[in-house]
Amino acid sequence: MTDFTRTRSLFHMPDGVIYLDGNSLGPLPVAATDRVRSMMSEQWGKQLIRGWNSAGWMAQPRRIGDRVGRLIGAPEGTVVIGDTLSIKVYQALAAALELNSSRRVILSDNGNFPTDLYMAEGLLRSLDRGYQLKIVAPEEVEDAIDATIAVLMLTEVDYRTGRLHDMKALTQKAHAAGALTVWDLAHSAGAIPVDVSGAKADFAVGCTYKYLNGGPGAPAFIYVAPRHADAARPALSGWLGHQAPFAFDLDYRAGAGIERMRVGTPPVIAMAALDAALDVWEGVSMNEVRKASIALADLFIREVEARCPELTLASPRDGDKRGSQVSFRHANGYAIMQALIARGVIGDFRAPDAIRFGFTPLYIGEAEVRAAVDAIEDVVNNRRWDAAEYRKMAVVT
Repeated sequence: MTDFTRTRSLFHMPDGVIYLDGNSLGPLPVAATDRVRSMMSEQWGKQLIRGWNSAGWMAQPRRIGDRVGRLIGAPEGTVVIGDTLSIKVYQALAAALELNSSRRVILSDNGNFPTDLYMAEGLLRSLDRGYQLKIVAPEEVEDAIDATIAVLMLTEVDYRTGRLHDMKALTQKAHAAGALTVWDLAHSAGAIPVDVSGAKADFAVGCTYKYLNGGPGAPAFIYVAPRHADAARPALSGWLGHQAPFAFDLDYRAGAGIERMRVGTPPVIAMAALDAALDVWEGVSMNEVRKASIALADLFIREVEARCPELTLASPRDGDKRGSQVSFRHANGYAIMQALIARGVIGDFRAPDAIRFGFTPLYIGEAEVRAAVDAIEDVVNNRRWDAAEYRKMAVVT
């Protein structure tokens, strides 16, 4: 049984703060500070460049990739860490298109995170082969899958509303229509049970700074199904994806399996923090995390709706149909969120009108949820948000 009292003690949480934004940036794991300090002083400081061999820096992307893989149902040796999520989206989509080269349509939805769509648009313009990016509403995806689709590219959990796609069912339908799948797990990994193997996903990507708590800018991951591992061509043929990087060949030869999806030099300091963050998951049941998360979010929805009639629920009411986040709509959502943050209740805002809250049982419990709703009730019903300082738009919302 997962001990959430224990997991709570593994995070640094500032006094006076109720943190409901782990769906955007996870809090600092206590162990990460010492882990990074040790890496910098004992490894980088003393071993210098020798650390690539003696400290195992070069092997970290695969080793830590396997740790992430256990949280998403991926077999050992099918996940690698490195670069950014945007790069991993580009890699996965480019490889999938080449594997299904007779078709020209990529299907996605308007709940996909914009960067995924931007990367797709940029890739298709570069290829200049008559590709089409077809974007439909989330609820229209299933009916839009047909024999014209080359790749179905979706974010499993809608970043705005938390709406949850059925990965297994949609992948099955895509395969039946002759399409491949690319799944973005940015709002799934560490939030809900994921089984890329059981769903027979072709490719999956994700970031590690949200529910995996790897820190701001933590490296992303990519999964390639074993059946594609030696056929998927890396469009970004970086030095570290080469079969023998230190042979310094002038011609590129792709590495074996998932190794070919490596691109740039591993971010060793960032991976030290991520490695420490992943220790939190030892002894944690993802199913129990999911059950607790739904209970917390359900409580939040009930209390907010009962006490704040001005707010409109934007997320699915059924917990089984959403991820670990809840959004409400209000025309003055940005100002409301700034007023809440000023009172120590931290969520975030997503244009045009959504205030968004994440529920992570590893460090959030019922008491925090009820206290957060108290603050929301005061801010909304007493118009505490109606002040100039709360309307000034910051760079990051």
